[in-house]
Amino acid sequence: MVELLNQWLPNVMDRPDVFIKSIQETFIMVGWSGAISFVVGLFLGVLITVTKPGNILEHPLVYQIIDKVVNLFRSVPFIILLACLVPLSRLIMGTAIGVKGAIVPLVFGCAPFFTRQIESALADVDPGLIEAAQSMGLSNLEIIWSVYLKESIAGIARGTTITIISLIGLTAMAGAVGAGGLGNFAIMYGHDRNMPDVTYTTVVVLVVIVTVIQIIGNHIAKKNTH
Repeated sequence: MVELLNQWLPNVMDRPDVFIKSIQETFIMVGWSGAISFVVGLFLGVLITVTKPGNILEHPLVYQIIDKVVNLFRSVPFIILLACLVPLSRLIMGTAIGVKGAIVPLVFGCAPFFTRQIESALADVDPGLIEAAQSMGLSNLEIIWSVYLKESIAGIARGTTITIISLIGLTAMAGAVGAGGLGNFAIMYGHDRNMPDVTYTTVVVLVVIVTVIQIIGNHIAKKNTH
C-alpha cells in the first residue's frame, strides 16, 4: 500500500508532515471561525426575523440596519474582504497572515451568509404557532426559544451544513494568499511547483470532508423534520 502511494502520490508522500499540518490548519480555521460565525449569525438571524415588520418585536430601524449591514458584507467578494480587513486582523489577532490572521475575515465572510440561512429557516415557522404561544401568555424570549428555534431545527441544521461547506471553500481561498491550510498546500506545491498529485490529493480530501459534513447535516435535518 505504501509503495503504491509512493508511486501515485510521490510529492505528497515526500512531505507527509506538511500535508497533515495543512489539514489540521483547515480544521482550526473552520472550527474557530465557524463557531464564532454560528453564534453571531444565529443572534443576527433571530434579531432580523423578530424585528421584521409584523413580527413579535417589530422595529423597522433595527431591522433596516441589520439588513443593510448583512447585505453590505455579503456583496463584497471574499478575496477583497481579505485585503480590506488586514488592519482589523492585526488589531484583533496581532497578525494578518497565517491561520490566526484568517479568522477575522473568515468570520466577516461567513457570519452574514449564515445570518441569511437562519432568517430563511425561521421564516418557515407557522405563524399560527406564534399566535398560539402569544395567547398562552409566553414571553417574547420564550417564543423565540420554544417556537422559532425549536420548530426550525431541521432548517437550521441544513443552513449550518451549507455554511460550513461554504466556509471550507473560503479557507481554501484564504490559503491562496498565505493563510495556511489545504488551500495554501495546493497552491504552494501543486500549482507553484507543478506537482499535480498534490492538487489532486487536496481535492480528494476536501471532497471527503464535505461529503462527511453533508451526511451528518442531512441526518440531523431528517431526524428533526416533522
